[in-house]
Amino acid sequence: MFNNVGISGLIIILAIALIVFGPAKLPQLGRAFGDTLREFRNSTKGIIIDDAIEEKQPVKELEEVK
Repeated sequence: MFNNVGISGLIIILAIALIVFGPAKLPQLGRAFGDTLREFRNSTKGIIIDDAIEEKQPVKELEEVK
C-alpha cells in the first residue's frame, strides 16, 4: 500500500499531521495508532490460523479415504 512513499513523502505527511493536530496531540495519536495496529494484528492472527486449519481438514479426510 505504501510502497511508493519515500522519505520526502513521509516528511510531508508528518508536517501535515503536525500542523493539523499540533505537537501536543501527535504522540498520543501515534500511541493510539500503534495500539490499534497491534490489536488488529493479534485479532487477525487467530483468523488466519483458523482458516488454514479448516482448509487442511478436507485434505486429511481425502487421505483417509484413499
